[in-house]
Amino acid sequence: MGPSMLSEVEKTLILPIPVNNLDNDRKVLASYIANRLMKQLSFTKACEDGYFLAVTKLIRIGRGENNKFCPHFVNFPVSCYCRTFKPADGEIMTGIVHKINNMGVFLKSGPMNIVYLAARFMPNYSYVPGENPVYMREDLSKIEIGVVVRYMVFAVRWIEDKWREFRVLATIDDDGLGPVALNGLDELDL
Repeated sequence: MGPSMLSEVEKTLILPIPVNNLDNDRKVLASYIANRLMKQLSFTKACEDGYFLAVTKLIRIGRGENNKFCPHFVNFPVSCYCRTFKPADGEIMTGIVHKINNMGVFLKSGPMNIVYLAARFMPNYSYVPGENPVYMREDLSKIEIGVVVRYMVFAVRWIEDKWREFRVLATIDDDGLGPVALNGLDELDL
């Protein structure tokens, strides 16, 4: 099996702090920095190291520097350890189908909004068009919107666009993969 999907990474970020949140010595409370750090990481969402899940340790708050572009802020370099999630080839995961077309299905899985399961990676499933399109097998098992699918990560690509996320190509061409029966559960939030 490949590397773990969860890891600890060290990150250094520049946090702009409003001048009115500084004391007379131009110092700022660590709790305020930690709060701003969490907000910035949730906005950033992900980096090449993976999706940000948590800040596990605040390492260092550097000396604040005047912001050249906005005098109402002081920029503080902040170093921390973050727990990240990065999908890896060969990993088995689950996701919920949220879109279907004749080329395949799109799943949401954890923090990932785009997991693509191409029709060619769904052996023995045929596309059935209509108002509520589905992929169906001869034994009548279906992949439709809202169904939980157990899949294997076939390939991963980091995309540095406005969404800043990993795009995952999935497959169910292996034993134990495909739609998951959730007896007694109406919905599952992954």
